[in-house]
Amino acid sequence: MAMWNPWRGCKRCSEGCLHCYIHKGDAKRNVDTGDIVLTKDFRKPVEKLKNGSYKMKSGMVYLGFSTDFLLEEADGWREECWAMIRERQDCTFLFLTKRIERFMDCVPNDWGDGYENVVVGCTIETQKNADRKLAVFQTLPIRHKCITAQPLLERIDIERYLDGIELVVVGGESDAQARPLDYEWVLALREMCVRKNVNFEFRQCGTYFIKEGKQYKLQTKDLCKQARLANIDYQSHQ
Repeated sequence: MAMWNPWRGCKRCSEGCLHCYIHKGDAKRNVDTGDIVLTKDFRKPVEKLKNGSYKMKSGMVYLGFSTDFLLEEADGWREECWAMIRERQDCTFLFLTKRIERFMDCVPNDWGDGYENVVVGCTIETQKNADRKLAVFQTLPIRHKCITAQPLLERIDIERYLDGIELVVVGGESDAQARPLDYEWVLALREMCVRKNVNFEFRQCGTYFIKEGKQYKLQTKDLCKQARLANIDYQSHQ
């Protein structure tokens, strides 16, 4: 799977940003995360080898995982990105956003009911921002939608928003000061997905993980492994 970060930098905008891995990593390198700048990989999808073939292979492309694709500061660059996405029909571009309310201001003129090769993930963390963001998300013309509840900070109910959703991903926070993840919250979301026949993935436990009322502290390297061992992912029946 390829990674494409056309620009870097971001700004906190929700509860889930408190312990953002981008901000933490930048702080260690004395980099200002608030400085939104183009990267050397801006034209990565359309760069070619001497034989004329694309350097970036066909398949899934994770877009903007060191930023937010819908950042206001990137409005002047995004149109060129859409052009590259149109050119690379052999790739599927996935991006997550905490700014879904900006979506219709950021799509190209030929967006229509969505590009077939674009998957959009709406990130939520609490009931309040789930209600606010998913009410918008469900109305948007997007062919492939997913919801990312990571870090999940409380028990939430999103069942009424699951029509048209292809996947729900759930995970906890990884940080020395991480807020805890309760396994009951994860199971509740899974049951909603099962009832609505939506794919479900438990991506990672939290550093502080509560199960059956007892809190455990897990090492970062084990968070994804422990989630897999729970064996609760659900595959919808299409």
